[in-house]
Amino acid sequence: MPTLHYYPSTASMIPHIVLEEIGAPYERVLVDRAAGEHKRPDYLKLNPNGLIPAYTDGGLVLYETAAIVLHLCDTHPDARLAPAVGTAERAHFYKWLAWLTNTLQATLIAYFYPERWVDEGNAEGAKQVRSHAHARIAGLLDQIEAELAKNGGPWFLGERFTALDAYVFTLCRWTRNFGEGRARDRANLGPYLQRVHARPAVQRVFAIEQIAAPYF
Repeated sequence: MPTLHYYPSTASMIPHIVLEEIGAPYERVLVDRAAGEHKRPDYLKLNPNGLIPAYTDGGLVLYETAAIVLHLCDTHPDARLAPAVGTAERAHFYKWLAWLTNTLQATLIAYFYPERWVDEGNAEGAKQVRSHAHARIAGLLDQIEAELAKNGGPWFLGERFTALDAYVFTLCRWTRNFGEGRARDRANLGPYLQRVHARPAVQRVFAIEQIAAPYF
């Protein structure tokens, strides 16, 4: 049985939403990050980086959120969560998927964990890393805002909901507690996030993961 190893409100929410959108049977295994389960030997056999999520299906073991999402799109083409292979739309899907995971998500991680980029105990250095990351996030959210304005919605690539919407929504909701520069405060992003949040699959994920307000 396909199995998603997850922890609420982390990047695992992205494949979680995708799996709910697909609607095929799967199982979930909670990896209690608060208890350090993501660093235990049994989990490290699935993901040696000690990060969440991991995905298993028989002998297949996958980590890296983007890889899991692409695999789910490819193995469930009837769900139409990615444009057709070989099209220009698919090329843009790849571009944005790489951008979301390598650029926006990486910058958000620098904001939330700035101590990883400085020497131990360098509080001033960590503060500077966070400040620079926050400023960069603002510019990256502006790119999403501009793309939504250009495409005209209702979804990120235009008329059809894709796996990118799960990615954009999850990363944007990580800004929900920012003092300023929240994704939801932008003219196009705010209504867009409301539309994604209203989808039945997303509502199910929020219920399963017991997500409380503010939702995004």
